[in-house]
Amino acid sequence: MYITAVGLLVLSLGAVFVVRSFGSESGADGFLGGGKACADPTQIQLATTPEMQSPLEAAAKALAAKGGKDDTPCLQITVSAVPSAQVARDVAHGSDNRPDLWVPDSSLWVAQADDGESLPSVAVASIATTPMVLVGRKENFADTSSWLRMLGGTEPALLDPLNTSPGALTLLALQVERQKTSASDGQVSQVVVPLAQRLGSMAKPFTDVNGLFGRADRDGSKTVVPATEQSFVKYQEAHPEAQLKAIQPGTGTLTLDYPIVVTAKSDTDAASNAAQALATELLTDGAAQARDQAGFRDTTSSTLSGGRGVGDVTQLAKPTSEAINSTLQNWTRLSLSTHSLAVIDVSGSMAEKVGAKTRWQLTVEAAAGGLSLFPDTAELGLWTFSTNIGTDKADYKPLVPIAPLSKNQRAKIVGQLGASHPIVGGGTGLYDTAIAAVRAVRQDYKSNAVNTILLFTDGKNDDPGSPTLAQAVQTLRGLQDPARPVRIIALGMGPEANADELAALAGATKGQAYVARNPGDLKAVFIDALQSR
Repeated sequence: MYITAVGLLVLSLGAVFVVRSFGSESGADGFLGGGKACADPTQIQLATTPEMQSPLEAAAKALAAKGGKDDTPCLQITVSAVPSAQVARDVAHGSDNRPDLWVPDSSLWVAQADDGESLPSVAVASIATTPMVLVGRKENFADTSSWLRMLGGTEPALLDPLNTSPGALTLLALQVERQKTSASDGQVSQVVVPLAQRLGSMAKPFTDVNGLFGRADRDGSKTVVPATEQSFVKYQEAHPEAQLKAIQPGTGTLTLDYPIVVTAKSDTDAASNAAQALATELLTDGAAQARDQAGFRDTTSSTLSGGRGVGDVTQLAKPTSEAINSTLQNWTRLSLSTHSLAVIDVSGSMAEKVGAKTRWQLTVEAAAGGLSLFPDTAELGLWTFSTNIGTDKADYKPLVPIAPLSKNQRAKIVGQLGASHPIVGGGTGLYDTAIAAVRAVRQDYKSNAVNTILLFTDGKNDDPGSPTLAQAVQTLRGLQDPARPVRIIALGMGPEANADELAALAGATKGQAYVARNPGDLKAVFIDALQSR
């Protein structure tokens, strides 16, 4: 509902009639009132998020009926329904489509409407509210203690965070609630990274909340939809047979606040005065009833009438502009497609036992489990390395070319890992392998993806015929092209992994190095690696 533009509403307060037009201003379909014109009405263009169009229509019609009397401004307001993210982009980019007034569904978009000179001013902090809720079948609500646990224990269907407030506020709730849960970066990442990889790889992000509600309502569905209470209430009214419920996580929730924002290029005083008049009209008993019927709460988040919605809500702390920007930027980075080469150590030391299993077994298990974090559209290939194991005594051996992770590609990678084993007496040809891997990925570079080498090793370079660390670093730096970056993400395993050596190799490509000292750390290391993009 955020992406579909709904018609154009023209409120002629001067002639005191309302004309609704769909698709163009000339497509009027009727008059909704009549009266005496103001002498010289002020023209105001107002853009609103689509679900707020009806309440604003009602308020503007009531203003029109007053005809500029009793200190009511003489106004002619044209109201159009436009997604909040679109208006924010229009204003930020200096588009001619910039309205005089704007009612986004959330004040988070105001910071996104920065045109480089000034931010739009908020004339009215809020005209209505609706809290974020989680919607699904009751069997999916075993643990509702936090957003993190809810999203981590189900199959969340997230509206596009870059273009919808419910999507963005879901990610922000995961961060803000950490003040109460003390969840670590790693715990949040284990939910957000796979979600970004899965949803970011979709050809078209989710934007239709009603479609997601329908998916969540299917028998046996594990889908949980972060959405607004207002959208859930309206869906319930239209689908009384639905087996869905809405809950507020125990930590609390964030709320959409529907401010009136002055976005006029000039005569901002007139726009601000129009905003105040509109807000005053929305406070009348009639407007309050219409707002409630539309599923919106008042500005203090009072509960909806008739026992609808989730009742009393607990507010999470409002995110800062910095948090909003960093969260959206992080999602953009994490959701990029992946073009990677996994390069795994098969030197003799990988046969050493760590508890009941060898390092190699633990690595294979971690790599196989890590595959589940990648969507089918991600591209991954596989090499192994030791010393003198490849063609012409190369230290590396290509096993599976980089390709999209289809069912067949996943089977090839898992099969090759299962057929491989540590080489007795084999050394660790780390430097030559790192250089060769960067060259290979550069040769097959994908401009619309993050190009990386996932380098797994349990030791340090011990190939006497290889370059020195300083020479390897110099070579890797020379291979870098800022316009076509290829980064090494080095994953060290066990107490013998040389963190400094791995950091030097990865740093030469502006990548990152991680060391899992214990077997249980491997999954977290995988998550960290996926974040290094």
